[in-house]
Amino acid sequence: MRMMLVGAGAVGESIMKVLKWRDPSHKWLEYGLICDYDEERAKEIADTLEEPDHFQAAKADATSKEELFSLIRQYEIDFVMDAAPPFASNIIFDAAYETGANYGSMGTWSVPMEHPAYGLGIENSYTEPMTRYNFDRHEKWKERGNMAVICMGIDPGVVNVFAKYAAVELFDELTEVHVKDGGNLTIPGADPDDITFGFNVWTVLDEVMNPNVEYDEERGGFIVEKPFAGKEVFQMPDGVGANTLVKVEHEETVTMPRYLGEYGLKRATFKISLDENLITALKVLDHLGLRSLHPVQVGDVSVVPRDVVAACAPQPKDIGDEMTGRMLVGVHCIGKKNGDKKEYFIYQPFDNQASMKRWHSQAVTAQTGFGAALSIELIGRGIWKESGVYSPEYFDPMPYMELMKETGFEYRILAM
Repeated sequence: MRMMLVGAGAVGESIMKVLKWRDPSHKWLEYGLICDYDEERAKEIADTLEEPDHFQAAKADATSKEELFSLIRQYEIDFVMDAAPPFASNIIFDAAYETGANYGSMGTWSVPMEHPAYGLGIENSYTEPMTRYNFDRHEKWKERGNMAVICMGIDPGVVNVFAKYAAVELFDELTEVHVKDGGNLTIPGADPDDITFGFNVWTVLDEVMNPNVEYDEERGGFIVEKPFAGKEVFQMPDGVGANTLVKVEHEETVTMPRYLGEYGLKRATFKISLDENLITALKVLDHLGLRSLHPVQVGDVSVVPRDVVAACAPQPKDIGDEMTGRMLVGVHCIGKKNGDKKEYFIYQPFDNQASMKRWHSQAVTAQTGFGAALSIELIGRGIWKESGVYSPEYFDPMPYMELMKETGFEYRILAM
């Protein structure tokens, strides 16, 4: 496999480190081209991999299909991994299709209405709901004989595999899946007013502030609510403790009904633990119009408000050394086995200090990159092989779960 990584952020760096570790002899990853709008950043990652014949860097504007075409053809790329900001996802997806390459991503692009209706019906609040652009092109990809696998990080990604595993191994009927994303990461001695974006700033501004979506078959399908709805306290295992979680927009609530409905799924939600300082900051940014994509004139200069926020906010790649604690991401699965109601929490814990020591990346991004890298390995080795557009729940979960054990990317199953 000759792979092009589009996006040399913290997660992209994590992906490449894991891939190099997993395939030191280049049996299934023949070559990796690391691309970014900031060519120096791409070179920085390539240099850390210390194999100039196998890992190289190039400048790429992910919003220019022609530029992507040129790189894919020049370097004979057959797999494109999208680790760029979500606004470029559709362009990268199309570039892979039109050049005959396979494609992978960690998330999708969505466009909410300026005045969402909320309530029943995702189409009443979104002009482009998450994953629709991709799944609408499934037949075209299938006819061409190429494969796209969207949503391959930790969540979405690993949790999707967990849900499929629960459906086929733990239940006769899986009726509910609730993704829980939390942890107890802290920065000792930090200013109590500090604001931390633990993930790509663009992604946070979108998925947290967009109308959130849950799936509830009994209520009619997709239910859309305002940001920060559904607050609950969930007791995380492994000493992480109580996490206050809220609903945000996330692809699992769309992909899981697509593939797990045949196993009885009737409800799917996604909730995440957010720092109160970040919640307050996001609300202020939203009310001031600073997450807008529409340029505003400042003197003689036209600027996009969100670009300013993204440039000024602390970058995830620069946060990590000082943090202690762990991330803990999993799925709370509810269903029936032999006629009895059963509940399990299947989760992946990721310690920050261990992550910094082993991967030199903070836990939030390293955990996401590790999850994506294992999916890429399954694609590179031909274990995930299909024509069309899919997310991880489509595939047999066992090869992925076995790979997690092999690599030490641990998971645990807690009967509740």
